[in-house]
Amino acid sequence: MQFGIFTVGDLTANPTTGRTPTEHERITAMVAIARKAEEVGLDVFAAGEHHNPPFVPSSPTTLLGYIAAQTERIILSTATTLITTNDPVKIAEDFAMLQHLSGGRVDLMLGRGNTGPVYPWFGQDVRQGIPLALENYALLRRLWREDVVDWEGQFRTPLQGFQSTPRPLDGVPPFVWHASIRSPEIAEQAAFYGDGFFANNIFWPREHYAKLIGLYRSRFEHYGHGAADQAVVGLGGQFFARTNSQDAVTEFRPYFDNAPVYGHGPSLEDFTEQTPLTVGSPQQIIDRYAGMRDYFGDYQRQLFLIDHAGLPLKTVLEQLDILGGQIVPVLRRELAANRPAHVPDAPTHASLKAAALKSASLTAAPAHPEPATLAER
Repeated sequence: MQFGIFTVGDLTANPTTGRTPTEHERITAMVAIARKAEEVGLDVFAAGEHHNPPFVPSSPTTLLGYIAAQTERIILSTATTLITTNDPVKIAEDFAMLQHLSGGRVDLMLGRGNTGPVYPWFGQDVRQGIPLALENYALLRRLWREDVVDWEGQFRTPLQGFQSTPRPLDGVPPFVWHASIRSPEIAEQAAFYGDGFFANNIFWPREHYAKLIGLYRSRFEHYGHGAADQAVVGLGGQFFARTNSQDAVTEFRPYFDNAPVYGHGPSLEDFTEQTPLTVGSPQQIIDRYAGMRDYFGDYQRQLFLIDHAGLPLKTVLEQLDILGGQIVPVLRRELAANRPAHVPDAPTHASLKAAALKSASLTAAPAHPEPATLAER
């Protein structure tokens, strides 16, 4: 079981001081947060991709490459890489380069994002979001798995005798998580390829995400990748912790009330009741997240959003101390208890390399079939 954090890199005013950090301060803070995450024993640091204010991480591979040079163990990922508006050729090359620089400590989460205007900014049509996601990823897989690619599709110029460079480290492409808040087509896509599925799980009731994860698991088994409970699932989450639960609520409330993402909407109490956001003592957070298995089954990765809503860096680093020192060690034990032996861990570069060496060659993706549409099932 992997535990970690993800950042959306928002520039939000601190409601207690009224001050908004500069872009430079926010970017350097994300680096400090990643280093602290490794220091406290977390497994993953993930950065989002945004191209609009109030967010700053427009180039996550640049950020993660810099962090790779300052860390030794932590897995570096994204949350999310925009498969719809990035060129698959550039994704293939950027993440292969990051693999080499990090010694293989990299995977990525693909998604369509939640900002409609980003499509025309990069020359695409938002109405083609799902077809773009399907076609671009089909090409990305081939670029990583075939030395020379001839390709023609709907959304970019054809490729003739093209070789993506550098090649993936050790001939092993990065592991891919497909992220979705609401799209069953993306769950289908993840299942078709036997990739991971990441449910954001921070804004909607867990029953909504349980349906998507259930679909992914059943289709994973349908496509012959293993039993449904062997599918690779990741979850998002949010918390704010203090030793005394009421202190946590009192301290976090002004940040929640003024956050651009969910401020001025539901009350903190309503939001924590209806979503996985947990504000309270470490034990309350442990109890809430240990119970996720009851809804989603055994899963492989749990990421938390903790550096948002204008929280100052000092507070975020304190939250990381609590997460790494008091919460994650207990969750590791509780979520490992009674976990069936056949349920796999989250893939890493080392495990994928070992599997590739054990087999005669890397398993090739189907050349032509596409995931079944919902109407075809």
